[in-house]
Amino acid sequence: MWSSPFITAPSSVSQIMLRVLIALIPGIAMYVWYFGPAILVSITLASITALACEAAMLKLRNRPLKPFLSDFSALITAWLLALSIPALAPWWLVVVGTAFGIVVAKQLYGGLGNNPFNPAMVGYAVLIISFPLHMTHWITPHTLGGAELSFGEQLNYIFNGVLPGGMTLDAVTMATPLDTLKTQLHLGLQVNDIRNMPIYGYLAGKGGEMVALGFAIGGIYMIFARIINWVVPTVYLGSLFVIAGIFHLADPAHYATPLFHWFAGAAMLGAFFIYTDPVGGPTTFRGRLFYASGAALLTYLIRVFGGFPDGVAFAALLMNICIPLIDIWTQPKVFGKKGGGK
Repeated sequence: MWSSPFITAPSSVSQIMLRVLIALIPGIAMYVWYFGPAILVSITLASITALACEAAMLKLRNRPLKPFLSDFSALITAWLLALSIPALAPWWLVVVGTAFGIVVAKQLYGGLGNNPFNPAMVGYAVLIISFPLHMTHWITPHTLGGAELSFGEQLNYIFNGVLPGGMTLDAVTMATPLDTLKTQLHLGLQVNDIRNMPIYGYLAGKGGEMVALGFAIGGIYMIFARIINWVVPTVYLGSLFVIAGIFHLADPAHYATPLFHWFAGAAMLGAFFIYTDPVGGPTTFRGRLFYASGAALLTYLIRVFGGFPDGVAFAALLMNICIPLIDIWTQPKVFGKKGGGK
């Protein structure tokens, strides 16, 4: 006879985590279609590293390996980190970021369910602060018609740092649309002029906007499958739209449209796959409202006024810090007791 609580049973966790991985596939497929298969190498490296580090830490903590290695939580950390960094990142960069996320941000806090911070975003933060140059080499999409690397050439660069003769890294990589927008605005150009540059598509960056659409499709699937709650992604995207819309209406020459902020960078990945992490998120309905709207505000402020090209990761980590206070402030009143049960 089974005993409660059923939601914590390893099979239930495994099923949920597996469906989250499946929901990432449309975005990954778009990534491969527009930018090539290098991202699959990063995902594979991150997955192997995550499982190896998870096994090593579980062994050191005298915990059983099978139930924790088979719950797919380490793979979610691996995939999210790989999708957050350039696909042509050197192999060691992927390994370092993934290992830090699993060992320090997850296992040293007690493993799944005990980590206050999103492990993938901790790994990303460590990489962008420690190795900023390597985190700027994003592959140019096929649609721009520039120089391209074959899969073998991508592998050679990832593992050996070697490009074909006569080819430079600048010929096959570019700054992100968000970073390009910020840089060109500082040089005195206006948004409409910048958006006419070849790297931009209808809504955001060429190729990148379709990757974001793929993540949105996966996220909508998770909402209808009741894997995630609809509140956080809806409030996050709605708040980001409103904030970006206010700035754009006030000064359209210097602030991009709300849809640009939706489909550029990691906004869709964050809305559906990062901010919905049940471990580092709030437990109350009002808490989710504060959490999601605060993350949207921080995302926009870091993107537009901060020193990093995207603010999704740092917004997640900053809001993770606030979760204990948010949960305390938003607890519903206890029925029959005055002043919220005090």
